[in-house]
Amino acid sequence: MSSDSPAGERAEEPESGIQIDPATFERTLSLTDIAHRIPVQDVIIFPWYRLIETISPTHTVGKGRTNLTLIAPDIMQTDTTGTPYASFTNRPTPSGGPGVSVHFTPGDYGATAPADYIVTFVITANGSVNLNVGGYAGGTAPTGTGARTVNGNVAVVVGLRSVPPNQVTYASIQQTGGSSWQWYRTEIEYPPLILQL
Repeated sequence: MSSDSPAGERAEEPESGIQIDPATFERTLSLTDIAHRIPVQDVIIFPWYRLIETISPTHTVGKGRTNLTLIAPDIMQTDTTGTPYASFTNRPTPSGGPGVSVHFTPGDYGATAPADYIVTFVITANGSVNLNVGGYAGGTAPTGTGARTVNGNVAVVVGLRSVPPNQVTYASIQQTGGSSWQWYRTEIEYPPLILQL
């Protein structure tokens, strides 16, 4: 489907039985962009890039207030022999355009102090897709937000910094133009640590 398809045309669906490998998807922020740098002498206990939760078409609610909102999907396919997905096509909606939003409260997963988190949206764009990437972390500005144009297999990354444990946060992607696309999952994790010797 071309990026100049008429609004409202149904999104392309991935081939049935296709399994995706998010590790092969291009990230919109590099590991050094999202890494939490600490000197070795300050390291006592650290989680190392540990996955906290994965929200997907087959797992839409996590602990506490952690949940999924899909805005105007064409289809959400959960019974595929491949990777479950939701497909989207650009069209006007009351909220601005099709998209995916995930809310997350760190304290529901045992956090007791402010910490940094990475929220990654694993998607496939069937051509050039314009997205507005957003987020809310409480008192600090998220990283990786703003207008983005993506194409192909992409992991759209939002960094949430210094989030208090009881703060309800969110990260979102919302289409503003372009081709159809599929969302496979959103991963919430701790940022990687880079030890400075």
